[in-house]
Amino acid sequence: MSVDTPELSIGEVAERTGLSVHALRFYEREGILANPVRRAAGGRRLYSEDDVEWLRLCILLRASGMPVPLIRRYTELVRQGDGNEQERLGLLRQHEQQVVEQIAELNRCLDVIRYKVAKYEDHLAGH
Repeated sequence: MSVDTPELSIGEVAERTGLSVHALRFYEREGILANPVRRAAGGRRLYSEDDVEWLRLCILLRASGMPVPLIRRYTELVRQGDGNEQERLGLLRQHEQQVVEQIAELNRCLDVIRYKVAKYEDHLAGH
């Protein structure tokens, strides 16, 4: 690697992404990393800044409820390179719609909770 892109250890990547070392190994086994993990002479994993950025995207997708198999499919499409952008877009649009629906459901839940909180506050205030 060039001087501009330092090699990062699995521990450094864990610290920077908030993922555990175990989770990083899991992501590697599941084929979720956009690039194959390189290895040092002793077999130690080496990561790049690009790997860290890709992992941050994967973390965001997981946090938004995207299942691992769907992240794996997206990763496979990215690895294939140009020519499948329509499929990538479709996959992301489908997930976007699911996230929008989740947000709407959470907002409905929040409305009920706020109503109940107001009722208890009124009751405790003696109204």
